[in-house]
Amino acid sequence: MALPDFFIAGHQKCGTTALHEMLRQHPQVFMPERKEPSYYVPEIMRKPPTREEYEALFEPATRGQRLGEATPTYLWSHTAAGRIAQDRPDAKIITILREPADFLRSLHLQFLRMGVETEKDFRKAIELDPERAAGQKIPSNSPRPEFLPYAEHLRYIEQLERYRALFSPEQILVLIYEDYRADNDATLRRILDFLGVDQAELSTLRSNTTQSSVRSPRVQELTRSLYMGKGLAGKLKPAVKAVTSPAMRKRLLKAQAHAQRQETQAPDERYMASLRRKYKDDAAALSDYLGRDLIQLWGYSEL
Repeated sequence: MALPDFFIAGHQKCGTTALHEMLRQHPQVFMPERKEPSYYVPEIMRKPPTREEYEALFEPATRGQRLGEATPTYLWSHTAAGRIAQDRPDAKIITILREPADFLRSLHLQFLRMGVETEKDFRKAIELDPERAAGQKIPSNSPRPEFLPYAEHLRYIEQLERYRALFSPEQILVLIYEDYRADNDATLRRILDFLGVDQAELSTLRSNTTQSSVRSPRVQELTRSLYMGKGLAGKLKPAVKAVTSPAMRKRLLKAQAHAQRQETQAPDERYMASLRRKYKDDAAALSDYLGRDLIQLWGYSEL
């Protein structure tokens, strides 16, 4: 069977894409061109890959290469750790954690672009968490409604514990995003050592940052509804398909997405500071858990 030896389990907006691309350059590592196959989180997929489709991703690997894949939602998921352990109890797990306030803001922008979120105001979106946890005020055509509420993504210790319950400490590497951003090369060397492959000169890539948001979530939601065939827009889909080719519809969707983007405004620093105060105790607990002073690193000591 062609199954991964290691997993980049997340989080989203923490540089997993850049890490995936860097590791693909290493001659002793094979990672499929397709990032985020999401095989171990079938609950979020409309059409999860079959076992045969998943294994086929790794068939081009050559003998002796370490096999890996990157799916950021494996850390968020309540069940992915158990599924991975069942298939590969000897696997190595790489996780990346980020300062909570910056993480939430970046996640919000990403969710707007994906159509997961329609509330453009960051503060209002975060304040909707209690209602969304109760299944209320979730965008009707959100392709990933389970990703809301936001606070679920910040249960760092709980998420790590799911893996530590099934894998030995030597099998888990916990990285901090701010270290990764500050010294890309040093972090990469640490990862290669963890994977047991040779240190190699790889072209380092900066983790992608969300630079744009969405002009009109309502327009994006209508476009997505038409594309997915939902609601009133879905009733128009047969007529649209009758007069357009698949390639034309794809180009129109990309053009709409491009037109919808706008430069992101600077965050409200007072609200960002309030979020950091809110999560300071969690950061202190995570510091104790990891044996690392995150309070100082994340600037929480000044709050």
